[in-house]
Amino acid sequence: MTTSRRNFAAIVASVLVGAAFAGTAAQAQTKLRVASNFPVEHTASKALEIFKAEVEKTTNGALQVDVFPAMQLGGATENTDQIRSGTIFAAITSIAYFTRVVPEYEAVSLPFLFKSREQAFRVIDGPIGRILDEKMASKGFTSLGYGELGFRHVTSNHKALKTIADFENMKVRLQPNEVHLESFRALGANPVAMDIKELYSALQQGVLDGQENPYNIIHTRKFNEVQKYMSDTGHFFDFINAAANKRAFERLSPEHQKAVRDAMQKAFAWQRAEAAKLDTGYRDQLIKAGMTFTPIPDATRAELRKATSKVVDTIKKRVDPALVDQVLAAVN
Repeated sequence: MTTSRRNFAAIVASVLVGAAFAGTAAQAQTKLRVASNFPVEHTASKALEIFKAEVEKTTNGALQVDVFPAMQLGGATENTDQIRSGTIFAAITSIAYFTRVVPEYEAVSLPFLFKSREQAFRVIDGPIGRILDEKMASKGFTSLGYGELGFRHVTSNHKALKTIADFENMKVRLQPNEVHLESFRALGANPVAMDIKELYSALQQGVLDGQENPYNIIHTRKFNEVQKYMSDTGHFFDFINAAANKRAFERLSPEHQKAVRDAMQKAFAWQRAEAAKLDTGYRDQLIKAGMTFTPIPDATRAELRKATSKVVDTIKKRVDPALVDQVLAAVN
């Protein structure tokens, strides 16, 4: 063989070896698509960045995480459907959007159930949370942890909310959570279930009178631009859930499963602390931006609690009454 032919053969061999190595590396690397319907500046979306960094660091890049915040892959309803179908690996959203397939989440969504975020997390981090995770698993989801969306408050574009009578006939947007809807029907309002992605335009066009959300959502979604009045009703405490497609999660090696779980726990530990720290600051920024803030008097809050107290009886028709009683016992 001539020198030139030997050189050519060596080059071809080198290319083939390099291609084989590249193919092996590509096969060894797994990409995880994870979505969030929250704005980029929201703590939930920032928690995704922590999750991404931790997973990639712990697995030395064997797992690559592509994050899609700010409804890049659709609204919350679409994200939950995408997890279930396996189109995406996981998503972070309110537990309300999982109640369609796991109605047991309604048991921790009862009105005026929690007095503080600390009390709420004691419940969700204990046996109740493990029961809910098992329910999720039976529906094809793997729960990766819970964060804080926070106490929800009502806003309006027509009048300040001071008394229970102010809720009468109010057309208000709520999440697709039946216990939430029933609670506002009990107040005499006309609740409408609507995905968050449609809410701003519905308020802007006057299709709705008002909405309810934590201060952080009202601020980061700029609802103050289309709502004038805000009250500190605090009627529900809402959790964020990170859920993955169960089949996709179980295809990961045990080491990579642990890396994913540990990374989300670290991300949510940061998110919970940050959400608590920023909560009233968001309210103050909304007031500064021009919203009229009306604190709910204690007497009105007591009336709201009394008017919605029967909702616990209706939820027991949809989920195991024993679970509801277990939640109430854990709270008390």
